[in-house]
Amino acid sequence: MSIQNLSFVDKGITPDALNELGPNTLAETLGIKFTHVGKTTLTATMPVDHRTHQPYGLLHGGASVALAETLGSVASSLCLDQKVQYCVGLEINANHVKSAREGIVTGIVSPIHIGKRTHIWEIRITNDKAELICISRIAVAVIDKR
Repeated sequence: MSIQNLSFVDKGITPDALNELGPNTLAETLGIKFTHVGKTTLTATMPVDHRTHQPYGLLHGGASVALAETLGSVASSLCLDQKVQYCVGLEINANHVKSAREGIVTGIVSPIHIGKRTHIWEIRITNDKAELICISRIAVAVIDKR
């Protein structure tokens, strides 16, 4: 599959279906919820509260990375025939641009590269005012099931 052939919408993927993956996972613990499915993007939100704060009352950078990895990993898995392949995170980085103390942050994942063995995604996380909080990039390995 290539970026040109990618269409989550054409696959009939919905936010509700993606949220059904959440129970008993880190996404549930952090309050991550998928809110939108686009042609080549997925959107999810996460609260900035006691679950996602660091000791100074700010959004924990690790929580932002968890949101980014959730978005990138789910997006990659939707590109695969899950009967014969699965994907795992290979590398992730994040630049924390602005702090947040409360509200909701929103992450949008978009593809950079969809190859046979690796996928690369960019995740932009913004606050309620659409200000950039974090920008992240994840590389995902595509593995054949045995």
